[in-house]
Amino acid sequence: MHASRLSRRAVLAGTAAAAALTSLPVLAGPARAGESATAPTYRWRTAVMGGTGFITGVLFHPSVRGLAYARTDIGGAYRWDDRTAHWIPLTDHIGWDDWNLLGVEAMAVDPANPDRLYLSLGTYAQSWAGNGAVLRSEDRGATWKRTDLTVKLGANEDGRGCGERLLVDPRDSDTLWLGTRHDGLLKSTDRGATWQAVSFPATPSATGQGITFLVAVGRTVFAGWGDSDGTAGKPNLYRTSDGTTWKPVPGQPTGTAAKVPIRAAYDRGTSHLYVTYANAPGPNGQSDGSVHKLCTLNGKWTEVTPVKPGGTTTDGSADNFGYGGVAVDARRPGTVVVSTNNRWAAVDTLYRSTDGGRTWTSLKDSAVFDVSETPYLKWGADKPKFGWWIQALALDPYDSRHIVYGTGATLYGTRDLTNWAPQIRGLEETSVRQLISPPVGEAHLISGNGDIGVMYHESLTASPSRGMASNPIFGSATGLAQAAAKPAYVVRSGWGDNGNGAHSNDGGQTWAPFKAQPAIAKDAPGPIATNADGSVLLWSFVHWDGTTYPAHRSVDNGATWTEVTSYPKGAAPVADPVDPKRFYAFDTATGTLHASTDGGLTFTARATGLNSGDTEFRLVAAPGRSGDLWLSLKWNGLYRSTDGGATFTKVSSCWASYTLGFGKAAEGASYPAIYMVGSTESITAVYRSDDEAKTWVRINDDQHQWGWIGAAITGDPRVYGRVYIATNGRGVQYGEPA
Repeated sequence: MHASRLSRRAVLAGTAAAAALTSLPVLAGPARAGESATAPTYRWRTAVMGGTGFITGVLFHPSVRGLAYARTDIGGAYRWDDRTAHWIPLTDHIGWDDWNLLGVEAMAVDPANPDRLYLSLGTYAQSWAGNGAVLRSEDRGATWKRTDLTVKLGANEDGRGCGERLLVDPRDSDTLWLGTRHDGLLKSTDRGATWQAVSFPATPSATGQGITFLVAVGRTVFAGWGDSDGTAGKPNLYRTSDGTTWKPVPGQPTGTAAKVPIRAAYDRGTSHLYVTYANAPGPNGQSDGSVHKLCTLNGKWTEVTPVKPGGTTTDGSADNFGYGGVAVDARRPGTVVVSTNNRWAAVDTLYRSTDGGRTWTSLKDSAVFDVSETPYLKWGADKPKFGWWIQALALDPYDSRHIVYGTGATLYGTRDLTNWAPQIRGLEETSVRQLISPPVGEAHLISGNGDIGVMYHESLTASPSRGMASNPIFGSATGLAQAAAKPAYVVRSGWGDNGNGAHSNDGGQTWAPFKAQPAIAKDAPGPIATNADGSVLLWSFVHWDGTTYPAHRSVDNGATWTEVTSYPKGAAPVADPVDPKRFYAFDTATGTLHASTDGGLTFTARATGLNSGDTEFRLVAAPGRSGDLWLSLKWNGLYRSTDGGATFTKVSSCWASYTLGFGKAAEGASYPAIYMVGSTESITAVYRSDDEAKTWVRINDDQHQWGWIGAAITGDPRVYGRVYIATNGRGVQYGEPA
């Protein structure tokens, strides 16, 4: 879903073996030097945006009315609270070192034991990512035990919208199956405490999909295989009736349209297994697909594809797509719903059949949407699309008219098959990149985000009423800045088809595109800054592949631009909050601080010999002071300069700093409160200092860690103690003293 800093695409196979049991989370140790022994109690909440991410799976419990779970590709898992109509996050306890476990590959419930829940975790399968893990709970996710695996999983890889790769064996609740992408099939006979590789007839590869789903059909288990070529000689659907021997399912479909089995659902009332197929695992890259059903009583296959891909739309475009989700009605045998996927020309839809797939109705054709609770879903248009990336699809086993489906941005639900609205309260999956807490104005927060651009949060408890910043609409934001002495002036940059930079004269409520932009901006929109009085813009350019280009400067609100040859390519510009003539930039390639005293016309090197080689090193300027700079160099420490970057001194109270920001000073204090994601001793956490970084107190706790939170942090300049944290998959988390 997200092109975050952590999203790389090289794939390397792991090795299947038994896994070892470990404990989670790591507990914080006693107070150390630079750390206060008395930590304040904080209340943590999520700033409401309304989903904003790819919902990869939804699972209704077959035995408990109103109980459901959702998984996401990078933002953890959730349990539906039917009483409050909210999703409850279940994996916020996952900490910094375990960031790769915030992606949920699969979920499983035990039909005979409603309180049991299992999750397989692992966001990326590449060599630089950690191994996967399985969480198991006896109380619906309130508490967990963890087993670390020796293989890698890929919740944010291609194929992440396929079916559940984790299953409780229908014959024995103590036995679980786990399908992997590159390491075959694993089995546990002790409720997920330990895992062993078992024999499976298909051979995994380092770059393949492996097992795409596991589904129970009576006492038999079926497994989809994603690495077939669609020919009869390379099956893609297997089954076992004894829990030991797996065999290809006879007569299974072949051909390009049935190359990859995506999902499956079993209709007990008619003894039919429905399987959706595509020519690629998705969510992208699919252009063909089909739907088939297997009668498990006689082994007969029947194609029941609602509409075959490859036609032509009314405007002449090719109607190419695959099939994704599938769900059956537990109360009405023969009723089934399937989704199209990657259907960009005609737009994706759900097809519903009440006669076993003989005839179908497109639910999109009669759909009425209400997105008033999450206005951004209109994407700058008059109304929302039915959806895209529809692979998660579920039908409530206790309510035949309650259908939910996930998209690349939300989870829609209906209770009457006509009226649809986001069923997303409590579920926030944004990958956040930039944060501003304005000193004045209606909003206490402006966020720059992956996929949904910039949002102006006039309320922290409701999705922004203006939706995404428009004119122009961005995909992912790459820069966001406010003039310190003129807070009504805000600028932003990002990926977009109709311009890559914009300015606001009302604090970020409304926007206008720059009248012109450098040619490179379309292909490499990087971070942007405005000086203290808003008279100068400085725009740095970085391609998504890391290639850097010369920065440009504008003194006429973006009407014209000139190249700044002395500026370090790719560096993030930082404006002095007091002196409009001063800009700063830290060159992460050389470990050199560059500064300008002529409004960004020229830059000269100042401090040299600092740590280099990491583009995530971050420079910030303290508010209300000229030349007061703080440099976070990750595990190399935190450094401070009070002379405009001429010299830096290492801060001794912490040994690691990943991102740092400022907020309103404590009562009686003369310096702003400092907030940091870093380490004072053994654990990476969120800290606050009220004494200019002499001492720190940890303000988050072991249940509120949110994986990787190194992109941005800022305090609120108007509310002491309030802090906003950018997460990579859990939106903006904000905390206040309880």
